[in-house]
Order: sequence, then C-alpha cells, then structure tokens
Amino acid sequence: MDLASKTDRQIETWIRNHELSGITMAALYLELLEERARRAQKSQLLDFDKSLDHLKQAAIERTCTSYGRLAAASGVDWSKARHQMNGANGHLDRLLDICHARGLPLLTAICVNQDKVETCELGEDALSGFAAAGRRLGLPVSEPLAFHHQCREDCWAWGAAQKRS
Repeated sequence: MDLASKTDRQIETWIRNHELSGITMAALYLELLEERARRAQKSQLLDFDKSLDHLKQAAIERTCTSYGRLAAASGVDWSKARHQMNGANGHLDRLLDICHARGLPLLTAICVNQDKVETCELGEDALSGFAAAGRRLGLPVSEPLAFHHQCREDCWAWGAAQKRS
C-alpha cells in the first residue's frame, strides 16, 4: 500500500483503529507510525534522526539525558524546542512511535528534566504522558513508575548489547 498517497486524516484513523483493536504489532500499524513521523518531521524544528542518535548514545553510555540536550542534538535552542517536545503529538510521543515501529526500546525513558538527570526519574507529568503513550502502543502498563523503570532498564540493556556488537 502506498501510504504517501493517503491523507493525514486517513493515516490517523488507521492508527487509532489499530490501537483501539489492540493490534499494535501489526506490520501495517508499524508502517503507519513511521509514515506519521515522516509527515510530522516536515513541521518540526527537532530532527527525529538526530534525537534517536542522541538517545541511542545515551543508552550505550548507560546515562540519562535532558530535554535540553535532546533539543541541542538537533541544533535547536531549548526556548524554541520546548513547545514541540511534549504532548500527545509532540516530539517525544513521535519518538516513542518510531522506537516501537523499529523494535527499539522506548528510548525516551532516559530523557528527563535537567534536575533529574542524575536520578533518571521522570517528573509527574512526564511519567503520566510516558505511561499513556505506552498504553496507546499496546504495552502493559499497570503501574507507571514500574513501567518507566523497566523501560529505562530495557534501554540500558539494549545499549550494553550495542557495545558488544
């Protein structure tokens, strides 16, 4: 199927239908997530590929990063990036889509507020949004904090495996 010929509304409807049906590992759903991100990139200052590279490197180094550093990876000042970063259709949400579509760990689990980089803990609002995105992607989220900690560990395990390859 040529997704490029479909409207944004069609893409969103198909994605929503997959999510409501709980078929978030279907090949078409994963393609739809990639297409939505490709389209979103056209209106974003932040670059998804640069953000992914930054997050992958942090995972390999077994560290956390900040939203500001993520913006800097795209060469965007935080004051301009912050409004694109969060929310149901923000940069972080689309990054989660890309991670899910590509079989990567949810790398945004290791991106936190600057004052939380040492502890690698999400703030309350970020934790709520992260858990909601996990549920949307069809992942089991019974306890948001435990889900975040597991995803963070998954990122670091993935990073360790990259070092060995």
